Parts: sequence; C-alpha cells; structure tokens
Amino acid sequence: MTRPSDRIAQQAVEVSSAVSEELAKVGLAPAPSEAPVAISLVIPSFNEERRLATTVVAAWDYLARAFDSYEILVIDDGSTDATADLAYQLTRLNPAIRVLRTGCNRGKGAAVRLGMTNARGRLLLYADADGASRIDHLTRLLAAVDEGADVAVGSRALTAPGTRVRKLWHRHAVGRMFNLLANLLAAPGIRDTQCGFKLFRAEAARAIFARQAIDGYAFDVEVLMLASQLGHRVAEVPIDWTHIPGSKVRLWRDPPRMLLDLFRIALRRSLGARRDGR
Repeated sequence: MTRPSDRIAQQAVEVSSAVSEELAKVGLAPAPSEAPVAISLVIPSFNEERRLATTVVAAWDYLARAFDSYEILVIDDGSTDATADLAYQLTRLNPAIRVLRTGCNRGKGAAVRLGMTNARGRLLLYADADGASRIDHLTRLLAAVDEGADVAVGSRALTAPGTRVRKLWHRHAVGRMFNLLANLLAAPGIRDTQCGFKLFRAEAARAIFARQAIDGYAFDVEVLMLASQLGHRVAEVPIDWTHIPGSKVRLWRDPPRMLLDLFRIALRRSLGARRDGR
C-alpha cells in the first residue's frame, strides 16, 4: 500500500518535472537552490548536438568523483540544431546539470558571461563544448589556485613533461599571430590567451564578468585584461589539447571581427590606465 508521504513526494516530482518542461519551452532553467556548490562548469554551446553529450558526460563523471558538490551549466547560444533539446534531456538524467539560453546567437563571450554570472560555485570553470581540453587536467588549474592564483589559464603554448598538444598548422599560425597582438595591446605575459579552459575563484569571476562586455571570440583577452586591471593574480598552466573537427571559428570570417574587438579592448585598457593615473 502506498503511503501518503510517498504520494506527496511523487506529486512534488511530477510538479517539478512539469515546471521544468514549461520553462524549457521558453528557454529558461528552473531556479537553482541558493546553496553554493564546490565548482561550477560553464559550457558555451552553439550547434553542438554531435559533441555536447560526450563532453558533458565526461565532465559529469569526473566532477562527481572529484568534488562533494558541483553543477554543469550548458549555455545554448541560439543553436539552430538539437543542442538545446539534448541539453534538456541531460538535465533529466542529472539535476546538477542546468540549461540557460541566450535567445539568439550572440557569441561565445556572451554565452560564457551568462553562465559565469549565474553560477553558484566557489570555483568557476569554463570549457569548450568540443572537449578539446582534458577535464582531468582541471587538477593542474586547481593546483595553481591552491598556490595563490585567482585565475588559472589552461595553455597550449607552455610545455611540460607528458603534455601533448595536437593542432592544425594553419589554425596554429593564425592563433599565434593573434596572441602576439593580444600580448602587445591588452594581455601581456600570457602565451595562450584563447584556450577555452579557464578557472576562477568566485570573487574574481564576479568582479571580472560584471565588467566583461565583448560578445565574440576575443572575450578571453578582455577577461585577462580585466583580471590584471582588478589586481587578480593570473597563472598560466600547460594542459593537453587535441583539435576536434567542427570548430565554429571560421578563418575567413572571424579573425577580422576578433581584431576589431581586440582594438576595442586595448582602448578600454588604455582608458582604464589613464583613470588610475598609470
């Protein structure tokens, strides 16, 4: 015989499921509990139906073993494929997964900003949906934070024993040229500004992403520039990285936009330095 308490519990689950489904129709996620978690993983996603599940499940498996509590925020950036539907299916399998949507394709910077400003972790990581960066190399970023860094940046440019980076030569060449300009204009000292694997203390993330404004791919440079301006310690850490087919960066279209954003970031850096009297 079913106990009244069991019926009440079942009704609560059904109501919660119904609310989740209605919110999903308008691109929203159920409000999370107020309790913080040990770490939040933000995954910006645009038309990632073929790669998202593998990346999310690998992260889910690792974070569940490595932390007492965690959340995974999948940010759908106006996808036109089944990315959002797939992400919502994942939330039904694991309540630690949440979905947020930008409403239209605004850009990777906008997607990461939405996730980072809604995350509840004491540590906040963002990682690309393609899984090019190994999730278990989060331990390297955590070690840098334990040693005093406020922001730990995964790097494909630094070398270390046992670390392997597999790139396409033409993308590597374009990336190195952009990074040299980024170093010169806005983020000196960082050998790989664009690696999509960055860890933040919550206080640093809140301060940085409250000011971050670039919606496109150059947002990583802005994040590093803001971290420096705000006095946060940044550590660059070598990680494994493997090129995964299906990159959303188009070499014939996106570099000019990134250069324009880079000059905007450099101007903002210059204006900030003048205000500070430097």
